[in-house]
Amino acid sequence: MGRLKVGILISGRGSNMQALIDACGSADAPAEIVLVLSNDPKAGGLARAAAAGIPTRVVNHRGFADRPSFDAALDAALKAAGVELVCLAGFMRLLTDGFVAAWRDRMINVHPSLLPAYPGLDTHGRVLADGGRFTGCTVHFVRPEMDTGPIVVQAVVPVRPDDTPDSLSARVLEQEHRIYPQALRLVAEGRVRVDGERAVIDGAAAPETVLINPVE
Repeated sequence: MGRLKVGILISGRGSNMQALIDACGSADAPAEIVLVLSNDPKAGGLARAAAAGIPTRVVNHRGFADRPSFDAALDAALKAAGVELVCLAGFMRLLTDGFVAAWRDRMINVHPSLLPAYPGLDTHGRVLADGGRFTGCTVHFVRPEMDTGPIVVQAVVPVRPDDTPDSLSARVLEQEHRIYPQALRLVAEGRVRVDGERAVIDGAAAPETVLINPVE
């Protein structure tokens, strides 16, 4: 069985992309990144990918009359590179239902909250405004509805009394860099199957620990 061929879609600096690149650099990695694609020619992640020897491509959304034609160009570029799994890593374009359907159960995303809580933007500010004691991040399969889909991996991050949106974001991002490579490995090893709207992980165990915040 060969390594799973992965395409990464980015719009910015590509910090989560870099975590995936690092994870795929080991000799025993079950996945290889065959394309990094951006909708923005100025995305900093393109230089990171090129430095790692990964083919890059720009499909500028500004050059298309509508979302379906842009998504068709994305789809063509991914297929031309032989991509088998798409990883969204800070890709800031809404994808059409048709594109999502074409890559159903073959496209994953990382989101900075414990989905299904806090979908959308400004997750950390909303958690703090609500007085949340915990937040975290989620890797999930993509569905047409924003930030929904079968959950593969989650990490929990406690909220500190002095947290700001920026400080909380930084700690959550550290965990994103941990769980996105983990999720990719699980998928690439064939250990993830989608049952309805649940992702079932073969051989995985959940921790028994109960987290309490604050600790007395």
